[in-house]
Amino acid sequence: MYRSRLVMAWNIFRFCTALRGLGSIMILLVLAVVGVTYYAVVLTNYAPVLYDATGGFTSSLIALVILILFHILLVLLLWSYFSVVFTNPGSVPANWRPLLDEVERDEVNPRIRYCRKCNQMKPPRCHHCSVCGRCVLKMDHHCVWVVNCVGALNYKYFLLFLFYTFLETSLVTLSLLPQFIAFFTDEEIAGTPSMLATTFLAFVLNLAFALSVMGFLIMHVSLVSSNTTTIEAYEKKSTPKWRYDLGRRRNFEQVFGTDKRYWLIPSYSEEDLRRISTLEETLQFP
Repeated sequence: MYRSRLVMAWNIFRFCTALRGLGSIMILLVLAVVGVTYYAVVLTNYAPVLYDATGGFTSSLIALVILILFHILLVLLLWSYFSVVFTNPGSVPANWRPLLDEVERDEVNPRIRYCRKCNQMKPPRCHHCSVCGRCVLKMDHHCVWVVNCVGALNYKYFLLFLFYTFLETSLVTLSLLPQFIAFFTDEEIAGTPSMLATTFLAFVLNLAFALSVMGFLIMHVSLVSSNTTTIEAYEKKSTPKWRYDLGRRRNFEQVFGTDKRYWLIPSYSEEDLRRISTLEETLQFP
């Protein structure tokens, strides 16, 4: 029995190590999908319409609107994506110890635990990530697509990445839908075989991403509304009253900040940055 547990632990360790090695590969894969999509939407289908004098004013206007929306969403998507990739999700300082009043309070309702892998105490809402090899503050999950943990300090960026990915992939799917339908009709399609293949591939990829991301987005909207992480959603189960639930508005502001001007961009106001810095110093993320 002991040997089987040891083998299982070793296999899990090797699996986590393999995930860690996916880093640059996953980033390149995301950029490759973006590149294929850009080629199909901009270079193959809609930019040429702007220079086609026979297309008419309406066709040129539709192409211009699609291209403007596409580039705006693409900038916001990539900005959010790399913000998640390069932002530390929040880690526990070495030799961290809780305040005395926290220890006394938690003797009745223990929330401060000890991480046997990091060999140190960890604050509430903190979990150890076997892939990153560290404890993460208010950890939601480890995402192989962003090659990073999603935690207290980059959760907003992750949600915006999901949001703009859904909008961008939905826009691409709708804009390439006429060309996709034309594949299965007798209608003549302009372009080389490689252009047509790229358009077909871009449509299928973006449709798949739009449907899958929509499910994740709905799930995380529900989690944000109750101030719950993905891990905690499994932990609390049938808890009658979630102790971190501050009400929907305050739960939302915990993630996106209090300044409405910054809600839709992967950045915070100076006031919210000071608030986050204070929370990070005390390691208390309600």
